[in-house]
Amino acid sequence: MVNTTPVTVPPPTASRHPLDPDPVRSTKAMTVFWLGLVAAITGVVVGGVAPATIALLLSRQARREAYASGGYLTGSAWLDRGERLAWAGLTLAATTLVIGLVIGLINLANSPTGQDFAPSVN
Repeated sequence: MVNTTPVTVPPPTASRHPLDPDPVRSTKAMTVFWLGLVAAITGVVVGGVAPATIALLLSRQARREAYASGGYLTGSAWLDRGERLAWAGLTLAATTLVIGLVIGLINLANSPTGQDFAPSVN
């Protein structure tokens, strides 16, 4: 009779050089996330434009640094979330400006033109 017990083989381990740094989350990734969150929260009052712009600029730098690090800088998920929140903040600010412009134009169209004199004035 043949013995058919399964043999478990340990997975191969990647050999790292002892001087290689440990993978660490990029601090800019968390900054982008928090700036994006502030932009999304304050986007309705048009205050989200500045943090959203800073978040998008920082995310570009963080992606460049992560690519240059060769995989030792992580945090791309936080960058994605922060970018999405920053774009949401910019969209909310633009929507608020468009709605304000439309309301202003409607009020301007409904207002009387010229000076309104009393009926007894010639």
